[in-house]
Amino acid sequence: MRKLSVVPLLLLVAMLAACVPAPAAAPAPETEPAADEKAMEMGPAGLPMVDPMAVMGDIIIAGSSTVYPLAERMAERFVDEGYDGSISISSIGSGAGFERFCVAGETDVSNASRPIKDSEVESCNAIERAPIELRVGTDALAVVVSQDNDFLTDISMADLALIFSTAANWSDVNSDWPNEPIQRFSPGTDSGTFDYFVEEVFDEDAEPILAAAELQLSEDDNVLVQGVLGSAYAIGYFGYAYYQENADTLKVLSINGVEATADNVDNASYPLARPLFMYSTAAILHEKPQVADFLNFVLTYVNEEIV
Repeated sequence: MRKLSVVPLLLLVAMLAACVPAPAAAPAPETEPAADEKAMEMGPAGLPMVDPMAVMGDIIIAGSSTVYPLAERMAERFVDEGYDGSISISSIGSGAGFERFCVAGETDVSNASRPIKDSEVESCNAIERAPIELRVGTDALAVVVSQDNDFLTDISMADLALIFSTAANWSDVNSDWPNEPIQRFSPGTDSGTFDYFVEEVFDEDAEPILAAAELQLSEDDNVLVQGVLGSAYAIGYFGYAYYQENADTLKVLSINGVEATADNVDNASYPLARPLFMYSTAAILHEKPQVADFLNFVLTYVNEEIV
């Protein structure tokens, strides 16, 4: 079982509040201030308000390519609202992100499109890091084809397993489909998106997909997008944000008759919806209050950035 801190909201409020610098000493007021003046100003998510203009210091983030667009948007907003420090965000995949966070100890925040693994927690503990898990959203894994594909709009989970394993031609899956080779595009094995796809489609057994012919693996989702665009007989999958960026040229498939809409993701009827995370540690939040401020800012405003 994974031994990590999944922080309840009230505890997170206390942790983040503890990272806010204490105000300078001032003469005692002649009258007792109003209760609302004494209370810390709270934001819409029930967390302490952060003024980005008052935040100093660098922040280093790496990990999931799926979380990357969201982290980038939040960082841009943090800067737009006055943060004058440096935020470095690397899109290297969830697994590689945990390597940098739990083995090298180089990053302050690890983005992930899957929960941290037991082995990764052990690696973190070995360098005296106790990971804190913060859920920052829910993502639909988009299964896509080129808009030149005229035979696919919906696919079953069973057919998806065949397409990404033993089927050589599309007609091997459905006799009404073309007798053309299937060109498969998948995130690489360091990707949390790959792990999630294998878990849901292949019951955690990666061997069938890794043995598939015409399989192209890449940690760069833009490479996958271009690969799918290159042929009417190609198929791929990645985080929904990358489909949205290319919706004018790609077609997203329904799964088991369910479209990848926000409502279907929220009510869990879409079969390939998964949580997104950011990980840090209490020690990092204490030693680098700018990290606490940024995560506070993310949790406060993330719902305004998710479309």
